[in-house]
Amino acid sequence: MTTAHLPSCPPVSADGHPQPALPPALVLDTNVVLDWLVFRNPRCQALAREVALGSVRWLACPAMRCELAHVLSRGVVDRYTTDPSPLWAFWTRHAVELADPPAVDLPQRLRCTDPDDQKFIDFALSQRTRWLLSRDKAVLKLAKRALGLGLIIVPPEDWSASS
Repeated sequence: MTTAHLPSCPPVSADGHPQPALPPALVLDTNVVLDWLVFRNPRCQALAREVALGSVRWLACPAMRCELAHVLSRGVVDRYTTDPSPLWAFWTRHAVELADPPAVDLPQRLRCTDPDDQKFIDFALSQRTRWLLSRDKAVLKLAKRALGLGLIIVPPEDWSASS
């Protein structure tokens, strides 16, 4: 018997009540996180608003957290803040941290020319997120191919939760 014609059922909790659908997910590369949480770039206001409202879920993984810690340890943001604890508190409160994606080497894999950025692409695709926000040219040049896989790659100033 085929089930292709049956409507999908909403998720159900243990007590049998329908669960609300999760908000759409997005992934942020390190530069976007810094622009938003350290440099307070006004082009990240829509992102800040939507994450704070819970309209979108910010997904991250340990590899992303490690990269951010590495960048902070190099003193790149010392002019803007000497105490990264508010950034980490915000990360803990708002980022949904999931496991790193498994290493795959499939022919259809989107391959980034910058190996340091590959983790963002692999994670976004493995989690089936709607958006990957980045300003990195190596990531942005994959936008057209990623769209065919259901992933929208844009800089934060071009992003909208309604897209």
